[in-house]
This record gives sequence, structure tokens and C-alpha cells, in this order.
Amino acid sequence: MSWHDDFDDDAYGERRPNRAPASKWRLVRRAAASVGIVVGAIALVIGAVFAVNLVGTASNPGGFAAPDAFGPGVAMPPVTTPSEEEGDEQAESGDAGETGDAEEPSGLSGSKLAPMPSVDPEWLERVSDDTGIPERALAAYALAHVVIAEEDAECGLDWATIAAIGAVESEHGSHDSSMLDDDGNAMPPIIGPALDGGADVAKIEDTDDGEFDDDTTWDRAVGPMQFIPSTWKKWGTDANGDGIADPNQIDDAALSTARYLCESGPMTNSEGWRAAVFSYNHDNDYVDMIATVALDYAESAAAKG
Repeated sequence: MSWHDDFDDDAYGERRPNRAPASKWRLVRRAAASVGIVVGAIALVIGAVFAVNLVGTASNPGGFAAPDAFGPGVAMPPVTTPSEEEGDEQAESGDAGETGDAEEPSGLSGSKLAPMPSVDPEWLERVSDDTGIPERALAAYALAHVVIAEEDAECGLDWATIAAIGAVESEHGSHDSSMLDDDGNAMPPIIGPALDGGADVAKIEDTDDGEFDDDTTWDRAVGPMQFIPSTWKKWGTDANGDGIADPNQIDDAALSTARYLCESGPMTNSEGWRAAVFSYNHDNDYVDMIATVALDYAESAAAKG
């Protein structure tokens, strides 16, 4: 699928813009450099593919990775589930999806969750050290893995796949001087370029009256996982229980990504995994890159596990 297509139908009737090649691969290269994702021979191959695809002469539509490359299917992170009493306390304090005076969240109806489990802090520290994923982002990816495994046991989505998408899309919420605060909010918010039909971008007129992207003329991809507003309105999830589904909040964005991917079907084999990631961005080279990054995260986490 050409990177220069304006946009493509995904499996659910939504329209998603293709990422601009220069900015997409710049994010990949910067993410790889900062966390040591790809080294040695793999890095050389990626560089070659980048150079070839820039001039549109790649002969392998699947990119550099083997056709059957797919996500790692890693074990669920260890968590502590709140007791019934702790859940009641969270509900009273508003941390379990109680909206209080807050607005109803945009996006999925019924997206508020039961009290969220806590990821084992020792696991977070170890895996963050082994992979280079910041702990706050890693906690969101791990919790999305836990929740989606409970909601959709047949999906098989793992934290490493979600983390790979976070790395490629926004360097785990750190793109362009942004960073995640303790509450998981990208500060300042991550907002992509106007989708005005210019060079290498889709043309999508405003669909959210600037609610998510502060642009009342054109839509823009938003947040650590780079959702366009129309897709966020359908899939946006309030994962942290603050009453708002916010694409710039990493817990909300990670679980929304998980639900979006799992709607494609089981991800427990190569075909299903690749189809799900392809639905996120209609580009086989993108799917190959997510596979490579996810496998590297899984291998790094398992090396000392």
C-alpha cells in the first residue's frame, strides 16, 4: 500500500490516514537510537529499506521482515488486583470510573472499568531497564494487556505489541519535547500536522470541532498512540477512571489501541497479528517494523526474567 495514498478503508468502515514516510521513519530511527531497539545487522537492513522505499522502488511489499513475522505473544505481566474493600474506596474517591461532576467520556459507551489492578513494581522496574521503555508508559501497556485478556481472552494481544506501536508512533509519549507526567498525560499534548491534503498527508476536514486537536479546520492525529479524532470518538476509552476518554492520556490511549486491534480478530498467529496491526496503519513496512520492535522488547524482557 503506497505511503502516498490519501487514506484507506480499515476493517471497520473507518478511514485512517497513512503516516508520512519521512516523519514515520524519523520516529522509528529516533526510537531505535534512544532505547536500543534494533542493532547491528537489523539496523543496516532497516536503513536499506528506508532508502529504497523513499524512491518507491521496493520490490518486497512486506518490507524487510519475513512474511510470517509477528508479535511475541508474551506472558501477562504480574499484577495485584484490588480487594473488594479497596475497590469500594477507589469508587468513593472517583478512581474506579466514577465520573462525579466530570463530563461523560467521548468514545465508547460503557467504557468505564472496574478497579484497575496494579502492575508489580519490581516487574516494571526490571522490564523498563531491560527494554528502555519508560515505566509510566510501560505500566499503561501492561495494564492494557491485563484488561484485554479479561475482556477478550481469544484475542491474544500482549503488552510488547502495544509498546511497539507506542514507540513508533510517539516514542512512548516523548515525541517533539513532550513527556508523560506522573498521571500519564502527555505534556504538552502530542498533536500531529494538519491533515490538509498536503505532501504525504491525508485530507480530512475537521470532525471534532477542535475538541481533541484544537483545530476547527482540519483533523490531526492526537496523543501517544496517534488517533485521529473520528476514530477516537468511536474507540476512545476512559481507562484511568477519571470520567474522560483522553487520547493524550497514556492509559486511555493504550487500552483504546488494544480494543481497536482486537476487533480485527485473534492475534495468536501470524496472519491474525499482521491483519490487526495492518488495520492500525495500512502499510506492510509499518507492520514489519512493529513486529521487529515488539519481538525485541519481548526478547529483552525475557533475557533476565
